[in-house]
Amino acid sequence: MARAQGARAQMALAFETTYGTPPASGFWRMPFAQANLGAEQPLLASELLGYGRDPVAPIGDAITSDGDVTVPIDARFWGVWLKGAFGAPTTTGTGPYSHEFRSGGWTLPSIAIEIGMPEVPHYAMNAGCVVNQISWTMQRAGLITATVGLIGQGETIGTASSAGTLAALDLARFGAFHGTIRRAGVPLGNVVSAQITYANNLDRIETIRADGMIDGADPSLAALTGTIEVRFADHVLLDQALAGEPAELEFGFTAGPDLAFTLTAHAVYLPTPRLALQGPGGVQASFAWQAAQDAGLGRMATVTLVNDLPTYDNPVI
Repeated sequence: MARAQGARAQMALAFETTYGTPPASGFWRMPFAQANLGAEQPLLASELLGYGRDPVAPIGDAITSDGDVTVPIDARFWGVWLKGAFGAPTTTGTGPYSHEFRSGGWTLPSIAIEIGMPEVPHYAMNAGCVVNQISWTMQRAGLITATVGLIGQGETIGTASSAGTLAALDLARFGAFHGTIRRAGVPLGNVVSAQITYANNLDRIETIRADGMIDGADPSLAALTGTIEVRFADHVLLDQALAGEPAELEFGFTAGPDLAFTLTAHAVYLPTPRLALQGPGGVQASFAWQAAQDAGLGRMATVTLVNDLPTYDNPVI
């Protein structure tokens, strides 16, 4: 008897033309480390009296389809998740190509994601998935992964894959040592770690339906937040916090001139932190920053991904 193992699992992803309807083809084979995406339907216990001490059968409640996936930050596949979070990019260049994503778009694409476990076999197609948020941590060492939060419409279970031929590309993964953080274009020193979260704050459209699913997930007010942990060695960030003025922060990874990822928060505001002394060691300060719309650019963030892919409209097999 075959037993499901994570080592054999695979994820297929495609952008939908119609919300909640998986396409027949055009699926990427996506790398991932963890996934808890799926639909669940709780049971409502009966409250009825008059049938003795033993309850009558429960009934199903509304269906909830959501979850997180943990994915590597790389120069190719990462653009698929960025398209889900920000919308389609503007692509320039003739190789390498520069894909520019911008915050503030009113329309986000929906995604069909199939998670397959071929040993059973079990193939779960999650339709109508929309990226609610993406987050990652920058540090000196270790693997660089991101958590992608998704809100879906529903899940269909099958014993065979319906994704067809998958587009499988080579992974061009960034390492922790590829990371840089800049403030106003100048490298920011003494940074121990940084955490970045972009949230679309999706609003579930929970209408009354016979199938118990939602009608959609619409983006509301976006948010770009995070924290920066620094060794206290100068007043650069502290002076900015005390002045209450914004500054541009840039978080990026570069693995050569042809492979790069940069998120630029154009107007970042810093709180005034408490400088705690916790022993004879070094003093660290934590800044829980928030980004806002830059008045001149008319947006909060710009994301640029440089790679060898000409488009994210269709997967390259």
